[in-house]
Amino acid sequence: MVGSVGTVGGMGVGVLLRDWRQRRHLSQLDLAVEAEVSTRPLSFVETGRSKPSRELVLHLAEHLDVPLRERNTLLVAAGYAPVYAERPIDAEEMAPVRAGIDKILSGHSPFPAIVVDHRWALVSANEAALALLTDGVDPSLLGEGANALRISLHPDGLAPRIANLAEWSSHLLDRLRREAAVSADPALDQLIAELRTYPGVVDGPLPSDGPAPLFVPLVLRAGDAALSFVSTVATFGTARDITAAELSIESFFPADDATAAFLLGRSP
Repeated sequence: MVGSVGTVGGMGVGVLLRDWRQRRHLSQLDLAVEAEVSTRPLSFVETGRSKPSRELVLHLAEHLDVPLRERNTLLVAAGYAPVYAERPIDAEEMAPVRAGIDKILSGHSPFPAIVVDHRWALVSANEAALALLTDGVDPSLLGEGANALRISLHPDGLAPRIANLAEWSSHLLDRLRREAAVSADPALDQLIAELRTYPGVVDGPLPSDGPAPLFVPLVLRAGDAALSFVSTVATFGTARDITAAELSIESFFPADDATAAFLLGRSP
């Protein structure tokens, strides 16, 4: 919530910038060198002794890799108007984004692919993903507001069908924890707290006697078959709209020949 002019939630832009710098494990000198600014003005900004220009706020935010949503927060805290729009995914201006998503999803068939936002809300999925990843899932976990991680790890979701639930949940929670640290989004911390209470979910690394594997697969039971997947994640790297910047497309690939044959055999 925006408080008085020049603050957000009672915090000035200097405090917010310092918090982001510390989150990135940078000293004032580190940031000054990287952003090519003097340490003295940077110190004055962080302590509230001087007001940064709009350009300096955006410049520092860029070097701190602050998410677009939070760059707007920094601007408001400094007394400036936000510059990054947040358009609904179905807005006319978002047509190129929707077209790109549709192209990737359809082109990835017959293998599963999903689209999620920054909080893992399920935005879209191709037919292969819907067929495999929602089979046997309680309807209360689907529909509007469906969250991909809840669907995956909830005992009424995919969890009973995930053959390597301990390994997969450990991987997902580690990934989510890193995303929470990068984004500073308290909703992700709340999601972690929820997911770790689910039966069979492991929060933390698993013991290993040998070298680390190449990747953590998702091993999913489908009838008598055991399907093994690896995944890649794609984002809109040049996005300057908050909605577009926060979308991720996760594409699942067969990790073995048997999985590939199963999925290819199901395709029309």
